[in-house]
Amino acid sequence: MKSSLKAIAARYPAARADVAPALHGVNLHVEAGEQGQLMVNDAAPWSLPRAALQRLRSRLFLVPQVPPLPPRQRVITAVLAARLPAMSLAGSLRSLFHPADIPAAHAALARFDLADKLFERVDRLSGGERQRVGLARALLASASLWLIDEPLSALDPMRAQQAIQALIDEARGRSVTLIATLHQVDVALTRFPRIVGLRGGALVFDLPAAAVTPEHLARLYAQHEHELRGAAPPVADQPPQPAPPAGMYCL
Repeated sequence: MKSSLKAIAARYPAARADVAPALHGVNLHVEAGEQGQLMVNDAAPWSLPRAALQRLRSRLFLVPQVPPLPPRQRVITAVLAARLPAMSLAGSLRSLFHPADIPAAHAALARFDLADKLFERVDRLSGGERQRVGLARALLASASLWLIDEPLSALDPMRAQQAIQALIDEARGRSVTLIATLHQVDVALTRFPRIVGLRGGALVFDLPAAAVTPEHLARLYAQHEHELRGAAPPVADQPPQPAPPAGMYCL
């Protein structure tokens, strides 16, 4: 799915006036098959009629950093919820009591080493397990664009490698456009072909991974060097002046 951003600006509604905007004047074009006025497939979503907008929503799948999973819900129900856009109301209600496709849910969870949690309740999972359940949902979605926010934040190095490989393999096999935000610089540079660096809401660079140099990273993470090194933030007698937040978007 092709996506474009044109001079996009965005600010969190609850942010203080002195905090930098999340986005400021960002222009970005993503071709279909690459690994955000907003255009999706050359159409502005807010100009679409209701039926067309609902069809478009079914082609997008968002995986938040903390998946909003109801605590008393079973894992199988949470995973199969990824298919709700393609199900009728009657079918979705029936699946709450008699899951529609147990083998598919089991296979998706197995990709993240969670097959044994199929019938567990969500509130009995660890934070990392809940995050992997959220990622497994993407494998069952019919969407052609995945937007995944910090998919590795609660995972140890081994689980992180397993998770990112499962997402990349599935996206490549289904020609899904995969866009992920990451702070794991080594993972971004070795697993994704294209890197977009944002700082203070503005575009710093948009380059093939092989063209990202230490100088690019030093400029992106200036005053946030501990994030680049994967270390704890420094402790000083006087608090440093705030620097614009930095982030990497991988395609």
